[in-house]
This record gives sequence, structure tokens and C-alpha cells, in this order.
Amino acid sequence: MKLTLNNGITMPALGLGVFQSAPEQTTAAVAAALATGYRHIDTAAAYGNEREVGEGIRRSGLDRSEVFIETKVWVSDYGYDQTLHAWDKATGKLGVDYLDMLILHQPAPDRFEQTTAAYKALETLLDDGRVRAIGVSNFMPHHLEQLLDSTDVVPAVNQIELHPYFTQPDVQAADAGHGILTQAWSPIGGITFYPGWGEERRNVMEDPIIAAIGRAHSKSPAQVMLRWHLQQGRSAIPKSTNPARIAENFDVFDFELGADELAAIDALNTGNRNGPDPDQARPERFAMVIPEA
Repeated sequence: MKLTLNNGITMPALGLGVFQSAPEQTTAAVAAALATGYRHIDTAAAYGNEREVGEGIRRSGLDRSEVFIETKVWVSDYGYDQTLHAWDKATGKLGVDYLDMLILHQPAPDRFEQTTAAYKALETLLDDGRVRAIGVSNFMPHHLEQLLDSTDVVPAVNQIELHPYFTQPDVQAADAGHGILTQAWSPIGGITFYPGWGEERRNVMEDPIIAAIGRAHSKSPAQVMLRWHLQQGRSAIPKSTNPARIAENFDVFDFELGADELAAIDALNTGNRNGPDPDQARPERFAMVIPEA
């Protein structure tokens, strides 16, 4: 299943995420995903595993053109020249000569002039053919408006925290209004742990409504949530290093949720995020240096 981006490029709707995947596990996870049928891998400079993602892709034996590679520029590399160099670092680690998607990892509102300069560098990379599509991550509607006011290319995607307990309808509406595809990170329920954020959260995987829908279709809660994303037109990038779960997460194309089931899942929204607030400056984290190699 593919989605068409606002510049005409197509992208597999379902991808493998590798946030918090240890480098030594990442290569095997990527290779397992590609063997299962995934053709979209999402990583980031800040994850520290781009090199292992590249190795997993090479290990798969697939041609480079068959795999949609998405990665992210970290805040410490924001600025026009710095972001052009971030492309050099990313492609060097991944072992490729172009990227399918390159996005800004955070809006970083405490330094938004640098954010805008970074995005202008993405526009240059797009124009040069060094990336096929560009976008953003964790941008709220006001961040998008601010960015669009001073740049030329509308982002192809906005990757945000999105699962049944946190659906961000205002962000989804803003994205849709601009022709931006919403891409869900933590799509199966905010399992990923962010120290200091969401310690009181409930596990969406244990939600009785999702479990009941799963039983009706002989599918797991994770499969139900991924199907919910896909039927509502979103991209989703579930993370796992377990080959069985990687395969399970991909086995979502042989059933369909009814309108009432989709509405029941939508109704689970609590409005509470599990990850960091994009409007909150995190100077120490933002200062993390991305190594050259």
C-alpha cells in the first residue's frame, strides 16, 4: 500500500521505525523487515543507528531504489550550511547517495530562525535531487504556519506522536489543510518510554475496546491500531526488533475495520501526549552533537 505525497512521489504507507533500537539490534531488525515485505525504513541522526540501518538494507540484497529511506536532521545541525552538511553525514552513514525523505526532527521554537534556515537547506537539497521529498516532525499548527510564511516548499510529511490515546485532531486537520501527509510515530500506543514524560500513562495495547475489535477480526491490538491508521490515510512507522512482531505488524492488509470500529477507536483519545511537548525548549538535548561518522 502506497501513499502519494504532495510532490507526486509515492511512499509505502507502513514502515519500520528504529527509535531506541540498539545499534547491534538494528541491522538484523531492518533485514528482517525487508525480508517480510517492508520497503520503508524510518531513522534519524539522533537515534545513532543510521549506519546499522544502511547495513541492514545492504544485507537484504534489495536494490537501493526498492527501499524508501527516511531520516531526520537533529537540532544541533540546524542552520543552512549545517543542514546541508547533515545530509553529508546521513548519506555517509547510510551508505547511499540520495535520501527518499529528509525531515527536521523538532520545531525547536526557541531558535526558530535556525529551524527556518535548516528547512531552506532541505529545499536546496530537494532542488538538487539529493532528496526526493522533505518534511518536518513534531510541528504543531502554529509552527507550520510560521514555517510556511518564510519558505517555498510545503512539507510532504509531518511526523507526530499519534495513537488511539493521543490523536492530535487539530494537527491532523492543519496537515490536511496544507496537503501535508500525517505520519504517526509511536503508532501502536506510546509504548516507547520517554523519561520524564507520561509516567502515568495507560498502555493502549491493553485497551478492552481495541482488544474486542481485534477478536472480531482475529487480529492483535497492534494490528487493529495499524489498520486504523492506514484506513484513515496516515503513514505509520511501528518500531520493533522482534522478527515475529515485525512480521505481525506488517500483516494488516487482509482485513478492514468498519466505520463504527474506526469511530470507537477515535473516541479513545485522551488528549495526553506521552512524548515531549514540541513547544518546550530542551537546550541540553538539542545541543547533542551528531558525530561525523
